[in-house]
Amino acid sequence: MQLNLKSRIFAVTGAAQGIGAAIVQALVAEGATVAAIDIDADGLEQLQTQSGVSCYSADLGSPESAHAICKDIIEQHGHVDGLVTAAGGVRGQVGRPLEAITPSDWQAIFAANVDAAMWCAQGFAPAMKQRGWGRIVTISSGAGLKPSLTGIQAYASAKHALVGLTRQLALELGPEGITVNSVAPGFVLSNPSTEKQWEAFGPERQAQIVNSIHTRRLGRSEDIADAVTFLCSDRASWITGQILQVDGGHA
Repeated sequence: MQLNLKSRIFAVTGAAQGIGAAIVQALVAEGATVAAIDIDADGLEQLQTQSGVSCYSADLGSPESAHAICKDIIEQHGHVDGLVTAAGGVRGQVGRPLEAITPSDWQAIFAANVDAAMWCAQGFAPAMKQRGWGRIVTISSGAGLKPSLTGIQAYASAKHALVGLTRQLALELGPEGITVNSVAPGFVLSNPSTEKQWEAFGPERQAQIVNSIHTRRLGRSEDIADAVTFLCSDRASWITGQILQVDGGHA
């Protein structure tokens, strides 16, 4: 199956590392042009010299900042065909008792995982509507479908909210030729935060997690990027409002 994305322009958030960076590479490999966005300007440097990639630094949890960067990207590229919202994660947090959670802990995770996706979709959707074609793919999580292995209340809640946003946007934007889907990864060691979570589990819990996965391995960033690339292609034109679990078969 050929996933030809030549002439397509995609914006990818959370592009500086891990899953986001793998998605950038996968889209470019299929011929797409990618606008890579991340709050971590230094982390984007690895992509600066890559053909087919332009880089932008912004705090996407702010509607003003998100809308401004969307406007800049559309002006510089002429149009945008799709958006992949890989920004998110646990923002360096680990599981703690309910009583220990502060408002700033809660809000930081929602801003990164839900607010950023909402404001970028709002910023890019009008350009997709004008062309009558578009792809939005959110990166949710198994934690958006059941309790989170991380034990982080805000993370589970935010990913559930992102699943709801995905389905609602699919209903709203479908008549405009825009599909909206989500990829829900299982446990992927993709960045320092996930590595910190993994270490916090300890050997016994780690073994339990691996043994609960049908394929008996953790995920790779490339596993998620492959699924995203398919959903961004014409081959997925009649798939929308779906949450694709990419987790190796998790019991």
